[in-house]
Amino acid sequence: MSVSPTQAASRAFEPSSRAVADRRRHARVPVILLGRFMRESKHEFPCKMIDVSVGGAAMMSPVEPDVGEKIIAYFDQLGGLEGNVVRQYSGGFAMQFTFTAHKREKLAATLMFMLNKNELPGIEARRHERIVVATNTQSLTLTEGLTITCDIIDMSISGASIATPARPELGTVLKLGNLNARVVRHHERGIALEFVDVQNPNAIRRYFG
Repeated sequence: MSVSPTQAASRAFEPSSRAVADRRRHARVPVILLGRFMRESKHEFPCKMIDVSVGGAAMMSPVEPDVGEKIIAYFDQLGGLEGNVVRQYSGGFAMQFTFTAHKREKLAATLMFMLNKNELPGIEARRHERIVVATNTQSLTLTEGLTITCDIIDMSISGASIATPARPELGTVLKLGNLNARVVRHHERGIALEFVDVQNPNAIRRYFG
């Protein structure tokens, strides 16, 4: 009988002892991932995921959103995770995911892959480490051919977060300097970009240095 990624993930994450006080519907595994989350107010804050399942996650954050509030958390390894805050605790909160069955299957498959590759738990890292660049102000060329300046908030070989008043639609392809990039997210200060091609870190340092 075939087993879906969600079922496999739930079984793989099931604790060996059945006498567990906290009986979650989806057993969670500890993991440390750095990211951001956006509140309903569109304000964005840093967060650190400390455990995750296919049904929800627990976060540490300097800001505790309200119970019931809808948020979107973003992690390089897992992408965007939409859900509602279901619990607050000192220094953080827990969220329950609210996405489609397809998205849940995709998350389960990603978690299984990371687990099998020993990338879970306890890795405090992004999929691609951030690169420090000397030149923070760069040109941003929009689809209309208009070129404006922007400030780089952070950058990796796979993308960048920039501060800009421009809000191109998600999926729009534009240029950061000479690098083709796609808009993947809006945030309080600007937009997040994913490079069309993964870049060489040394080349990025030379170009933006």
